[in-house]
Amino acid sequence: MASAPDSPSLTRADLRSVFESSFSPHARAGAARELVGIEVETAALDPHTGAAVPYEGPAGLRALLEHLVRETGAVPVYDRSALTGVTLPEGGTVTLEHGGAVEYSSPPCDGVAELARVADGALRRLAAVARRFGFALVPGGQYPFTAPGDVAWVPHSRMPAMRRHFMSLGPSGADGVQVMSLALSTQTSLDFTGPEDLTRKLRALAAASTPAAALFVNAPLEGGRPCGLLSRRMDHLSRTDPARTGAVPVMLAADVDADRLVDWALDLPMIHRAAGDGGRRPAPPVPFRTLLTRGFGDGTRPGPADWRAHLSQVFTDVRVRETLELRAVDGPPYRALFSVPAFWTGLAYHAPSRDAAWELLGGITPDEHRAAQAHIARRGLAARIAGRPVRELATALLDLSAAGLAARVAAGTEHPEALSFLEPLREVAATGVTFAERLLADRAARPAGFPARHIAHHRIP
Repeated sequence: MASAPDSPSLTRADLRSVFESSFSPHARAGAARELVGIEVETAALDPHTGAAVPYEGPAGLRALLEHLVRETGAVPVYDRSALTGVTLPEGGTVTLEHGGAVEYSSPPCDGVAELARVADGALRRLAAVARRFGFALVPGGQYPFTAPGDVAWVPHSRMPAMRRHFMSLGPSGADGVQVMSLALSTQTSLDFTGPEDLTRKLRALAAASTPAAALFVNAPLEGGRPCGLLSRRMDHLSRTDPARTGAVPVMLAADVDADRLVDWALDLPMIHRAAGDGGRRPAPPVPFRTLLTRGFGDGTRPGPADWRAHLSQVFTDVRVRETLELRAVDGPPYRALFSVPAFWTGLAYHAPSRDAAWELLGGITPDEHRAAQAHIARRGLAARIAGRPVRELATALLDLSAAGLAARVAAGTEHPEALSFLEPLREVAATGVTFAERLLADRAARPAGFPARHIAHHRIP
């Protein structure tokens, strides 16, 4: 909550503590645990028409959450009076995104194979409940059959503040609402154990995010029709609020650390803050460092919860708080879901692979990353970055990830099954045909009844 005017302002140590709370006392001895988590955003769809499921109604998203509370003992999460999520009894959460996406977030797990067991079980149970309400949960990169004007909005109190922020940016914010409403992704959360580990992991993963995204492009439809792109999601993101999305300069710096992250975040405006009624309200549109000295204008100044909330209001390819959240890639089809954490875990949790990725990609500039993101959105693996073939770089990253996973298996920190999760990506890299291109080919070959057929094939069973 916010501090009273006579309370001490947040200190530099307070600001750094969000990142440093994850530093392990065992890091120097090499005994720190490195866990892995996943967040899966799914489209809630009518299985016959592909229409988005609304929030309200006896078979809507709120009814789904109410069932989880009533029948499983899940703990409800409210935004003002609106039920927008639950905490599951076995760990993890289910939350609703602005445009109605149903997101499952796992508890942290010891490895990719354990994560797949835990998360797949939870997703199948959630999908079974959705089936009882007459709808399907379908992972991917974007709501495939919903036009921007047909979004099934969830009553999040932060939405007016988000709209105001993006609209205030002019052309660079125009796509922000589309990202919030229709985009889907599958994200991975990884640990860092100390200052040097943070630097090495963050810079390598930020540099790898752009070519890696080409392996996963999976958002070629909008309103049920080809949109002329392989990833509408990446296209929107490449043009949205460059100060807080994509590959930002600070995270690509060779010497990135907690202090540099603090300075970068202090220069960004806070978008929304806590309101007294359990919801969110717009924050003054000034840099966070200004809020520290001048306050919110209502007699209060930012407290620790405000700082942490501010850090959640950035949408970079790698978002840093207590963990590293890998956010760059489109959600793949269900059958390839765990290729996402497998890829990032192999790359991040094996020092030789991680350092080789930085050596391969560390010279690419932020502007070259952003230009490549727009190119990848159109051409996938056929794109180029800084004059180099994206397919070549993505394949090299995939090989490094596989080497990292194999090393973890040999060390006994990962189950051999983890390597099998990379197979869908190996097929993409070998053929050059992305998930998006396969989807488009399937639609072109058999357009009649495509929504129902697509959902039947790609829904979580």
